Amino acid sequence: MAKRYPLTVMQVSAIAEPARPEALVRVERRGPVAIMTIDNPPMNILSTQVLDALADAVVRLNEDPSVHALILTGAGDRGFTAGADIKEMVTMGHSAASRYSMKGQAVANLLETSPLPVIAAVQGFCLGGGCELSLACDFILAADNAVFGQPEINIGVIPGWGGSRRLTRAIGVVRARRWILTGERIPARTAMEEGFVDRVVPKDHLLDEALVLAETLATKGAVALAAAKHAVNLASEPDRRLEFEYERELWGMLFETADQKEGMRAFLEKRPASFRDHAEWVRRTRKIRWEGSHSLFAASQRIARIRAGPTGKKSGHRNGGARPHSEPESPSAR
Repeated sequence: MAKRYPLTVMQVSAIAEPARPEALVRVERRGPVAIMTIDNPPMNILSTQVLDALADAVVRLNEDPSVHALILTGAGDRGFTAGADIKEMVTMGHSAASRYSMKGQAVANLLETSPLPVIAAVQGFCLGGGCELSLACDFILAADNAVFGQPEINIGVIPGWGGSRRLTRAIGVVRARRWILTGERIPARTAMEEGFVDRVVPKDHLLDEALVLAETLATKGAVALAAAKHAVNLASEPDRRLEFEYERELWGMLFETADQKEGMRAFLEKRPASFRDHAEWVRRTRKIRWEGSHSLFAASQRIARIRAGPTGKKSGHRNGGARPHSEPESPSAR
């Protein structure tokens, strides 16, 4: 292990100065371990500036040969992070939302593909984009007051930073479906039982326990650690890039819907959302490439079209029947 030396601060906020991107993520050193602290009070919201600062910190630390392990945590007592910045997102259209999704996915990918082991030390709220970033870490240590969740469905969207893929990989399809479709909040011990969290520790001991694990990892061979991370990630998620692209496509499309605008405005106005535009579903289904469930969805649509035909008989593609299964409608159609 590298020589131990007292805590030093590489980046600190200047008192009474406006928040600068580099001030939003503090980086501290404990010997061979670097601690990255998201510091955007009161809830450590992941604004564009915070994402940029976190990406810069990870890239810089990856290139520092004296750093052997990383810890990611949140400042204050209220939480790791409550997620993405809804104030930024509420007025976005398809293109802007896709770019925002790409940025969040890129930061998560930096954590996941870092050659260094990354530990998420989570206390309090870890929701939405925060949950997605923790999933990109190699270990999640949770304080006993931690609460996890993917509540995007409550504001008219879905996880857009890799969460649908990584959460399913971590806890399985059945549990991931419940987390994402209900948007419920999951306490730390339940998250551990479901395979999301590595360990639950008393809140006051969280950082100490994360440091013990990080210092243990720092004693391992750096090249072997990087190879182990790459091998495990590739074995469990060989088509990661394509799945993230599809998630980003769906995320951007949802920012064209009335439900997204209503959901996010309701959140900011602290009132229940009223999702009423069910007719939107009919229009949108013609544009969405329903990968993964294509056989079931396409079959049900063909049956519906056949039954709706004037004679009740199957009709060919040219005179109004369903398209052949090999010709799914393109996302840009209509």
